Amino acid sequence: MRSSAHQHGPERAVVVHPDAAALAEATAARLLLAILDAQAVRHPVHVALTGGTVGIRLLERARHSPLAAIVDWTGVHLWWGDERFVPRADSERNEGQARAALIDHLPIPARNVHPMAATEDAATAEDGAAAYATELAAAAGPDDERSPTFDVVLLGMGPDAHVASLFPGHPALAATGTTAVAVHDSPKPPPDRISLTFEALAGARQVWLVVAGAEKAEAVRRALGGAADVREAPAGAVRGRDVTLWLLDTAAAGIDAPRV
Repeated sequence: MRSSAHQHGPERAVVVHPDAAALAEATAARLLLAILDAQAVRHPVHVALTGGTVGIRLLERARHSPLAAIVDWTGVHLWWGDERFVPRADSERNEGQARAALIDHLPIPARNVHPMAATEDAATAEDGAAAYATELAAAAGPDDERSPTFDVVLLGMGPDAHVASLFPGHPALAATGTTAVAVHDSPKPPPDRISLTFEALAGARQVWLVVAGAEKAEAVRRALGGAADVREAPAGAVRGRDVTLWLLDTAAAGIDAPRV
């Protein structure tokens, strides 16, 4: 299977894979290699995970990759870009899905896994967001501001061009001076969520947007076009310090799949 890549300026690259399965498989390998590369030059390594069909599928593929056995998981810290503020046992929580797909199968210390608050942990989403901001600050290095520098942030994107739980037109888009924000009245159920802010996402060395499906092609086009207001296409505003990578399947890229 082949993938194609083209540039959108010096800060952003797009890689297109034939289908969602290839996208998940290739991104899993890419993630493990990125962790290994980071571990060659610094310790610890910080990664923010995402949910969604492809986001969880790539974690499952990472679990089965031989590269996973080479990673020193004691030196990796796992965070989340957003989470549903629901009971911990709720099957829709990104945390639970990620644990089943990958984390529970890794030799990673429990203290290195940093889930966002469930309803058992905090009275309100605001309390949960404040607690996460405090936890991020506690893990920050001497040269960091408010948060450890994420080596990779994985993000999905919705058909409305939202990323994490930063939705078009939503007040949470404007959150500044903090790394985590409470989200209420989410247009996508459940209504209450916790999300990293744009400021927190922008502090990452690499930001990867992993997107599959024809229903997202128009949102991809708007986000990559650069003309859309951030309030209309939040995904278009996300940038990493060093790398901003859009990882797509052909359907999300709006191109015909290659014929066999």
